[in-house]
Amino acid sequence: MTDLARTPNQIGNLIRRTRKKRGLSQSQVGVRAGLRQETISLIETGHPAAKLDTILAVLAALDLEFRIVPRTKGAAADLEDIF
Repeated sequence: MTDLARTPNQIGNLIRRTRKKRGLSQSQVGVRAGLRQETISLIETGHPAAKLDTILAVLAALDLEFRIVPRTKGAAADLEDIF
């Protein structure tokens, strides 16, 4: 699975979609990541103040990883249509 996310909302949507696909609750992901359920909820709703280490912990709890690649020519607004 390779998905592109450029905004906090897009990251949150990808995390939510993966969590639900794996049949996990926000609380279960929180336990795996060492975070509160409320923190998972904030990330999934695209809260812009989420810390990078917190997002990385959630990604690890879902067996996902963060990659940095050259930006493609598509605009971030175009990506919103995917979600």
